[in-house]
Amino acid sequence: MRGSFTSSSLRAAFSHCVQQVRCYDYHHYLCLLELPPIMRKVAFALRAFNVETSRAMDVSSDPKIGLMRLLWWQEVIDKIYDQKQIEHPTAQALSSVISEHKINKSWLKRSVQARVKDARKEPSEIPETMEGLEKYAEDTLSTILYMTLQAGGIRSTTADHAASHVGKASGILLLLRSLPYHANRHRHSLYVPRKIAEKHGLLVEKAGQKEIQLESRESLCEAVFEMASVANSHLEKARELAGTVPKEALPVMLQSVPAQVLLDSLRKTHFDVFDPRLGRGVLGISPSWYQLKVKWASWSGKY
Repeated sequence: MRGSFTSSSLRAAFSHCVQQVRCYDYHHYLCLLELPPIMRKVAFALRAFNVETSRAMDVSSDPKIGLMRLLWWQEVIDKIYDQKQIEHPTAQALSSVISEHKINKSWLKRSVQARVKDARKEPSEIPETMEGLEKYAEDTLSTILYMTLQAGGIRSTTADHAASHVGKASGILLLLRSLPYHANRHRHSLYVPRKIAEKHGLLVEKAGQKEIQLESRESLCEAVFEMASVANSHLEKARELAGTVPKEALPVMLQSVPAQVLLDSLRKTHFDVFDPRLGRGVLGISPSWYQLKVKWASWSGKY
C-alpha cells in the first residue's frame, strides 16, 4: 500500500496534513509538535482526518453535501484497508501510517460513523443525556489518542483509560465552545442534553416540537457550567492515573492542555459561551501564553 505512492507525493501529503491541522486546529497543532517523531507523523495524519470529518458539515450550506462528504470518508477507510489508492493527500497520509503501524480499523470507523450518525439527526433532535455526548466525544476524539498510542508501540490499559478521559473532556468543551456557531446556523439540538436543558429552562415547545432556546443568558451559563463540570471531572480522572501512565505515553496526554485552557477561559467568563473573550488568541488566552503552557507541560511531564 505504501509503495503505491512516491516519496515526493507522500512528503506533500504529510505537509498538507500539517498545514490543515495548523490552520484549523492550532491548539492541538502545538501539542503535536511535542510528540516524538514516530508518533508525530501519525498524529498529524489522524488530526488532519479529524479536521476533514469535523468540518464536513460546515464547508457547505447544504447538509446533504456535508453528509455525502462523510459517507465518502467512510468508503475511503474501507478502500485504504483494501490497499486501494486514493487521490487525496489526507487519505494518502493515512494509508501510509496505517500500513506502517497497523492502525486499528475499528477506531477510524467509529470516528467517522459517529459523525455520520450526528449528521443524520433531525434539526430538532436533542441528545437525551450527558452520557450520549460523552460517547460522541470518545468516538471522535479519544480514538485519535488510542491510535497515536498504538503507533508509538504503547500497550497500556492505564494509558488508554487516561486517553479516554482526555478525549471526553476535550470533546465536551469543544462542543460548548461551538454553541454560538451552531446557534447561528440554526442547529436546534445545539449539543445540550435534554435533561440539562429542561433543568435550566432552555427547552421550549415550538410548532409542536421541543427546541432549545438560548435567549436566557443566565440559564445558558448554568447549563454550560453543569456540562463543563463533567468535562472537568474527566480531566481530574485522567490526572489521577498520571502516576501509572507509562512515561512514553505522557506526550500524547498533552492534549489535555487545550481542554484545561478552554475550561479556565470558560471560568473567567462565568461560563458565558457568547463572551467575545473566548474567541481571542488561542482558546481565550494569548498565543504566547498558550505556547508556554504547552511547553511547560511537555517539559515537566505533566498533563
